[in-house]
Amino acid sequence: MSLSKQLLILISTLFLIIFSLNFVLSVNNIKGYLEGEAKIHAQDTATSLGLSLSPYMINETDSIIETTMRAIFDRGYYQEIKLVNVELQTLVSLTNTADIEGVPAWFVALLPMQTGTAESEISSGWRIAGVVSVTLNPGYAYLKLYEQVVSSFYYSLIALLLSIALLLLVLRITLAPLKKINLMAIEIAKGNFATIDPLPWTTEVRNVTMSMNKMSQKVEAAIKALNTKLESVAKKLQQDELTGLSKKGVFLTDMKQLFVTDTEAFIGLIKIDSLSGLTKELGESAIDQFIKDFSEVLSHLSAGSDQGDISVYRFFGAEFALIIREVNLEQVTQIGLALSNAFATIGGRYHKPDIVHIGITPFNPVATTESMLLAANEAYEQAQLIGANSFYVRSGEDQAKDIAQWKTLVFDVIDQCRYQTDFIGQINDLQTGKVLMQEAFTRVLDVQGEPVAIGTFIAIAEKFAKIVDLDKGVTEKVLTYLKTEQIEHALAINLSTRTIKNPDFRAWLLTQLQSNKAIAPQLVFSLSAYAVTQDLSVYQEFISFVQQNHARVMIKRFEAQSMSSEVLNSLRPDFIRLSRDMSHGLALDQGKQAFVEAMQGIGELLDIIIFAENVQADEDLNCLKQIAIAGASR
Repeated sequence: MSLSKQLLILISTLFLIIFSLNFVLSVNNIKGYLEGEAKIHAQDTATSLGLSLSPYMINETDSIIETTMRAIFDRGYYQEIKLVNVELQTLVSLTNTADIEGVPAWFVALLPMQTGTAESEISSGWRIAGVVSVTLNPGYAYLKLYEQVVSSFYYSLIALLLSIALLLLVLRITLAPLKKINLMAIEIAKGNFATIDPLPWTTEVRNVTMSMNKMSQKVEAAIKALNTKLESVAKKLQQDELTGLSKKGVFLTDMKQLFVTDTEAFIGLIKIDSLSGLTKELGESAIDQFIKDFSEVLSHLSAGSDQGDISVYRFFGAEFALIIREVNLEQVTQIGLALSNAFATIGGRYHKPDIVHIGITPFNPVATTESMLLAANEAYEQAQLIGANSFYVRSGEDQAKDIAQWKTLVFDVIDQCRYQTDFIGQINDLQTGKVLMQEAFTRVLDVQGEPVAIGTFIAIAEKFAKIVDLDKGVTEKVLTYLKTEQIEHALAINLSTRTIKNPDFRAWLLTQLQSNKAIAPQLVFSLSAYAVTQDLSVYQEFISFVQQNHARVMIKRFEAQSMSSEVLNSLRPDFIRLSRDMSHGLALDQGKQAFVEAMQGIGELLDIIIFAENVQADEDLNCLKQIAIAGASR
């Protein structure tokens, strides 16, 4: 019940109690007053009538006696007027038993009144000739009392209604800041750090508002500081310090984009030959300048190319890589030739005619990143056989045939449900060791019974829209497993972008969650951080839909370049699982430690649980414990 209702009920109850007591006292006072007035009036009438009848009491049968008494009685205020002689014989008796209209019977029964009765002796000469008694009709007193009660009741009711209306207005004005504070707290919980201005005039509420404003400002400052730290650390983790080029981690993320979007592209591998020998000849400072000049050629190529979109990366030392998007074989050849000439020019400056070779291979949507890097390395080795600063581009003639074979396998496996669901990647609480979560992993065998590369299988299933059926099947298996095995920890299910966008899947999932409400909180839908950033509005809607139906969401493979705290605030997942690269070598890498600490701070402020993935070294695990990460897999 709201505070305004509580105050309204309390004050109204107090008003009702006071009114009731005052009303009862007032009615009793009026009743007593009317009874006293009735007695006085009866006595006055009896005295007056006795004096009037005194001269005529010599003859008890005189008609004037009755006429005089009837003249007074006919006024209607009397219930009975009676005259008796000294022998107590009734000479005249006048009575009126009619009820007074306008007074309900229940009122008379509820408030009995004493009848006003008085007597007066009548003298004739020096002796008592008789006694006249007068009894007033109580109906008139009841009428006056009833009219007074009704009048008091309505006036009091009007006063009560006006008081309540005034009270509501005062409470509305007084408690309005509390509603603002409540809305402000909700907005702070959502990550919107508003303040209340102007401040309310009530002292206590004003103090609370000032405290809330300070808290909001401090939390906002903390979020901004963490976000600034996160961006700074992420930038350092993404960029090579010497050249400013992106690191291998960014390359791997961009490769994921190629798999998701199925963009036509080429992968290039560039290696500086005998860098160690050059270091001995030129010295460290000179070799640093050499690598900067070398990287500048690649940067200029990336910024100024009119043939496709080119991204440049430095893996380590003498090894660089390229992703060349939206180009054909002829354009890639021209790019390779331009690089070959530019590197020959740099080699001439350092008196080294042969410094680099370039291997290029087409992007293969049914292959893995590792296999394509191996293919680019083979092309690099072919380039070494061609000549100084040469390049070689591999052919992709067999890709269409491979995709057709994969398509047949994918359709057959999914239609026949020839896949198994295992539960791997156990995440344990870093403080208690308790199992927090496992991940559902799909395992597929080909017709020969050999394991199939699941990454390629998923990519082909997504390409040909079979991934929705696969995700439905895996979800059903997980629900069955939870019910039959009575699992207590959470199970994560990987969902693709195509599945999340599918309206039929959404309707089907709603039915499943509503029919399995008891175990719905144990379902955690796992979403790739990269996929989420590509379509934020769709994923934000899906996350809200899942959470409204009591299931939960985890963003996995979270890296330094994944997303800002503002985006996390708008998404509000239940869990974030950092990529395995973030925990590898964590104990010895200050940059990674700063990033993980910032993520943990943001998680605490936004109520998001942070996990680590595939932690190998004990010292890295201890470092995660010190940072207070909730759980990790090994």
